[in-house]
Amino acid sequence: MGPAPETPDPDVAAAEAELARLKAEAEAAEAHLKAAQAKAALAAAEAEAAKARAAAGGARAATAEPPAVPAMAEPDAETTGAETPAAEPTTAEAPVPEVATTPAAPAPSDGPLSADDVSKIIAGYTFESETLDVGALVNGDAVPEAQVRIPLGMMNRHGLVAGATGTGKTRTLQGLAEQLAAKGVPVFAADIKGDLSGVATPGDGNEKLLARTRAIGQDWKAEASVTEYFALGGIGKGVPVRATVSGFGPLLLSKVLGLNETQESSLGLVFHYADQQGLALVDLSDLRAVLTYLTGDEGKAELKNLGGLSAATAGVILRELITFADQGADVFFGEPEFDVTDFLRVAADGRGIISLLEVPGVIDKPALFSTFLMYLLAELFELLPEVGDLDKPKLVFFFDEAHLLFRDASKDFLAAIVQTVRLIRSKGVGVFFVTQTPKDVPSDVLAQLGSRVQHALRAFTPDDAKALRATVGTYPKSGYDLERVLQELGTGEAIVTVMSEKGAPTPVAWTRLRAPQGLMSPTPDPQIEAAVKASPLLAKYGTAIDRESAREILTAKMKAADDAAAAEEAALAKAKADAEYAKQKAAIDKAQAAADKKAQQEYERLLKKTQGTSRTKRSTEKSPIEQVLGSKATQTILGGVIRGMFGTGRR
Repeated sequence: MGPAPETPDPDVAAAEAELARLKAEAEAAEAHLKAAQAKAALAAAEAEAAKARAAAGGARAATAEPPAVPAMAEPDAETTGAETPAAEPTTAEAPVPEVATTPAAPAPSDGPLSADDVSKIIAGYTFESETLDVGALVNGDAVPEAQVRIPLGMMNRHGLVAGATGTGKTRTLQGLAEQLAAKGVPVFAADIKGDLSGVATPGDGNEKLLARTRAIGQDWKAEASVTEYFALGGIGKGVPVRATVSGFGPLLLSKVLGLNETQESSLGLVFHYADQQGLALVDLSDLRAVLTYLTGDEGKAELKNLGGLSAATAGVILRELITFADQGADVFFGEPEFDVTDFLRVAADGRGIISLLEVPGVIDKPALFSTFLMYLLAELFELLPEVGDLDKPKLVFFFDEAHLLFRDASKDFLAAIVQTVRLIRSKGVGVFFVTQTPKDVPSDVLAQLGSRVQHALRAFTPDDAKALRATVGTYPKSGYDLERVLQELGTGEAIVTVMSEKGAPTPVAWTRLRAPQGLMSPTPDPQIEAAVKASPLLAKYGTAIDRESAREILTAKMKAADDAAAAEEAALAKAKADAEYAKQKAAIDKAQAAADKKAQQEYERLLKKTQGTSRTKRSTEKSPIEQVLGSKATQTILGGVIRGMFGTGRR
């Protein structure tokens, strides 16, 4: 009997299976690359042939000679369908007539770009690595062979999605988020109007939509993404997202409160003092308590070595904090503080989770909303390790209504934003700013952005026209009259340029964007509420916590100080009363002693005065009878008589 078959090692089997999977993926990727390269080469050859045909047609028109030679008879043969003469093109040239009659590769006169420009765009957007599909080139009509893409590995080079209201920015954001999530990249986005929630629901594929997607070469199908809903402080539908005042920091809080540089510096001093003294600033009441304490007598003494805090500046900050809290902003600050790494989760099937911050309830507080987003981004920067360049980012952060962030921002605040955007790339995080015009974003920030999707701009006012010209001036040279094209773009169209794998900008491309696969309207409220209740994060962040913090510590400290002061005051009052009592008693005793002495002296005086007078002498001498009766003999006789009378003598 032979030996029993050897049991395969599970680790070896798993490794071999993984190797086989990776090999299959590599072969598929290689085949895809070869196909893409072949398509690009074919499209370029077709474009060159079309260009040559157009040039030949122009020469015939100029000379007005009849097509007598066989080369000139080619068009007639193609038009009539007759057999070509012996001088017909070779097999490699056979596809040329098809290109001339196919709408997918229009002649140069059909659009603003020449065939050479189209071929350059096709080559410029053909990448070896994994990509996100943005849409198809528009050159009069859509050119499905010319697909516009963004390399997935370049999404951490940041980007800008801009355009006037109603031009399709939200749908662009949705489409990018869906593709990122499908490729395993977590996404964070703020849902300003609430209509981005449709990513969680499969889309509605009507005939108009399908016709549009077919025209740009998109194989559209309805699909939902794994979505998590969040809400600032629990206002609205979603898992509450809170931050402590200490975590928020003086720089961001000064931006929200609209403080000037002096007040911002003073607020920084308050935070520094609280940190030194171990006073946790959890909510706004903690910060108010510290400010109140530092403007009191005891607090002033403690701040002398730190530069001091003027009562006027503290009063301004306190008033702004009270107004801020009255607007409902105090609910955003508290515990449990949200851990921003929870935005980096992926689903069990490997898809990235789209985290939507629902903010329709706080849209009337735009400064707070935008600054809170900046806080989340800054927290990511602080917590994530350096990872360098990855094949795909760890998170892509869509910063909607970005113009609100930069409005009335101080120099220090802008410097902090620029630094965060510049350096967070190495943490594997990509940031896309979504706003109306590029001029809403400071030039130092724009300089850090690698991809741009510019929807239509309007030029109804002189300021609009100036902004339009400024936007055009920021694009690389192209075959477009961008000042005109940017005003002619239809809804769902944009001017696109991205960063290639080599770090260079791709050609500017007028692009008809892909349609999202999720619902392009809000997900119904019952579905959102059910998703929130089922969230594993609700147990962690759903209930607010009120622990001992600066307010309670300072309240106890001030109470102890007040009690000590009261006790000291009471002791002082008692000591004063006792001293007064002792003084009065001493005075009374002294007066009494003086009175007694005076009375004694008066008595002695009278006594001396009356000594030696007859009345006094007679009163002191005994009479003869008293002398006889008082004698001892008389007493003996009287005792014997009494015993005899009562018979006591016999006893």
